[in-house]
Amino acid sequence: MKGVLDTKGVLLALFFGAVLLFAGGLAYLALMLVFFFLAIAVTKYEYEIKKDMGLYEHERGWENVLSNGLLPSALALASPVVGPVPFIASISSVMADKFGSELGVLDPKDPISLFDMKPVKPGTSGAMSVMGTVGSLSGAAAIGVASVFLFQLTPTQGFLVALIGLVGSIIDTVFGVFEERGLGTKGTTNFICSLAGAILAYYLII
Repeated sequence: MKGVLDTKGVLLALFFGAVLLFAGGLAYLALMLVFFFLAIAVTKYEYEIKKDMGLYEHERGWENVLSNGLLPSALALASPVVGPVPFIASISSVMADKFGSELGVLDPKDPISLFDMKPVKPGTSGAMSVMGTVGSLSGAAAIGVASVFLFQLTPTQGFLVALIGLVGSIIDTVFGVFEERGLGTKGTTNFICSLAGAILAYYLII
């Protein structure tokens, strides 16, 4: 994890990994590892271009780990009651947001702000682009496919996980509008994103 997370981030990630393993089992930890390595891959994709744009985030801190790992860990603990699907959908939503953010900044066209529907500079929270939306769906679909193999979901359930992940990332973007205006942080919007995915999955899939 060196070079990806700082020291506090590594320690917190190891803690959450232990919670997932002992509370949920190997499949829960495996899906989080799928998320982790895909997140690294999409972050490093075209990193030189992102560096030139000032948008390349190389090493993440404990705040990022907390916002992405707190709710999934809690859902793993609650899995005897609610099952695995809310956990899976929370990961799908955060993965969709990650792919959308990292790929959206590479769109030749500027993203459109949901606040006033006007073009804004790449990397602005609360904005969407075609490439970012396609990226979000791709990230969510990756988690949906992985969940079919790891949790024995049906293909239909895996498809719904992907769609819910996309919706979760759109909800993240909506709250990103408030983030741009000083109401909340990237961490809070990430948490809301994962929470939205979990709630939708609980009512639509279980």
